[in-house]
Amino acid sequence: MALFFDAGWFSKRLAALNLQKQDMARAAGWTPEELALVFKDQKEVSAREVEVLSALLHASPGEIANRCGISTPVAAQPLNAAAQIDHLQKRVAALEAHVASLEAALRSR
Repeated sequence: MALFFDAGWFSKRLAALNLQKQDMARAAGWTPEELALVFKDQKEVSAREVEVLSALLHASPGEIANRCGISTPVAAQPLNAAAQIDHLQKRVAALEAHVASLEAALRSR
């Protein structure tokens, strides 16, 4: 379990980037229930999730780890570039599909 999840910082950072908590969940691969647990400081954030949130929120992995209450700083880990690209492409596709569905809903009003 995290030592202290800084929910206020994450909420402000998301708002500053015009993002929602659901965007954070999609990027990290969390269900809505897992997102709620993270914000209630009842689910620890993994090193991979720290890296994803770092990219999404334009903050260093160390900053994200600190704000997630991870007691041991996340060291920079060598990433398999092909696997990381594949992972990011899947996330982008999911976000694009979500945006397209929102646009379609707005057009149908």
